[in-house]
Amino acid sequence: MSVPAVPPLSLRRLAACTVLLLVPLLLWDAGGLDLALARLSGGASGFAWRGHALYVLLLHSLPRWASSALLLALALGAWRPWGFLRRLAPRDRWQLVGSILLAMLAITALKRASSTSCPWDLAEFGGSAAYVSHWLWGVRDGGSGHCFPAGHASAALAFVAGWCVLRRALPRLATRWLVLALLAGAVLGVAQQLRGAHYLSHTLWTAWICWTVGVVVEALVRAWDARRAAAGNRQLNAG
Repeated sequence: MSVPAVPPLSLRRLAACTVLLLVPLLLWDAGGLDLALARLSGGASGFAWRGHALYVLLLHSLPRWASSALLLALALGAWRPWGFLRRLAPRDRWQLVGSILLAMLAITALKRASSTSCPWDLAEFGGSAAYVSHWLWGVRDGGSGHCFPAGHASAALAFVAGWCVLRRALPRLATRWLVLALLAGAVLGVAQQLRGAHYLSHTLWTAWICWTVGVVVEALVRAWDARRAAAGNRQLNAG
């Protein structure tokens, strides 16, 4: 079992960081910049990159397959550890996998509940929908909906949810892990933006939601540990 190299961040600091990250995201939404960016790559005839076969293969299909393969490898590694997973306690390995999986499921659930359509569905880009803020849950915009938050970017950004457990157990790796997940998520988010599949805010919200899932899982794990420790102390005192 590995020994934490640094003291874990307090839950109060993690919560404060989560709230601070929310501020620029809300400001972006309030600024209404999504449509302005969409117009840079799309027009009345649609988005040029939407159906480009090689572009879709390299920046859509392959990343999704790679993400699924990596998650499967981590899940197998939680059972029979390989590489850096050997340096994690068994519970930490399962927390890593569980956090990533829960982040992916959270994004999928929100997408299914959302009535927001993609940019390529808008009338000004050749579709039939009217622009409606993703905050207006349940308000139909005339399109196919189910486009908020960014599901494709979560193929990378869901791994952000694993940062908390890695920061506690393997801090040096945690930094590289977070940077790579954010960079990969940014690439996928921009790729979808150019195709008209998402607004930038969709990707930003996906990043924040995945981060928040990781923080919530970490809080639950620590609460469980505290409860077990308290129960153990009561048994010792009773004995």
